[in-house]
Amino acid sequence: MPPFPDSRNVLSPNCSRCPELVSCRNRISWGTGPLNADVMVVGEAPGYGDPDAEQWQGGNWTGMAYTTRYSGGKIRSLFAELGYEPYFTNAVKCFPEGEDGSNREPRKSELDNCFAHLRAEIEQVNPDVVVPTGKHATKALFDFESIRLDGFLDCVLSPVECERLGVMSLPLLHPSYDNIWIGRLGYDRAEYVTAIGDELAKLR
Repeated sequence: MPPFPDSRNVLSPNCSRCPELVSCRNRISWGTGPLNADVMVVGEAPGYGDPDAEQWQGGNWTGMAYTTRYSGGKIRSLFAELGYEPYFTNAVKCFPEGEDGSNREPRKSELDNCFAHLRAEIEQVNPDVVVPTGKHATKALFDFESIRLDGFLDCVLSPVECERLGVMSLPLLHPSYDNIWIGRLGYDRAEYVTAIGDELAKLR
């Protein structure tokens, strides 16, 4: 497993645009990774995690993106296998707590409120390609570009030019669900990883 990230790119230390998220977050989970990365990976939102875990505690506790034990470990291991050291961030930087204390889907207003942070990260890092993982992260990019997302699976591994952001995007499955959906795309895991690598190589 790749090493646990030890830094974060703080953009707005006391952001309070979403009062409901402010009330349930432990920390704002800012992006992690090289500020000159060729690839930027965008997740949905930070996980709750385990404050007593030795590593991969979850972004709500670490204040860093994609650090949950399950999805964080999977997506970081995937890109290490591909030979990339991406910049990791989320479409929503604060943990969205559901009624049972676990994650819920970010609301449109929360995605809209947080998009200025994501846009600032894209401008700062200036990656060759942005890789949104899952429907909500992809929709955040596409909404800004006024691109209609009819069916998420149809756009996975299909490069899309984001003209307003000045970057190419390559949507991928969310790592928490890739074991369910990879087969429906017609791949096994090895083929899926190879396909990601092939598409990234074309976009760099």
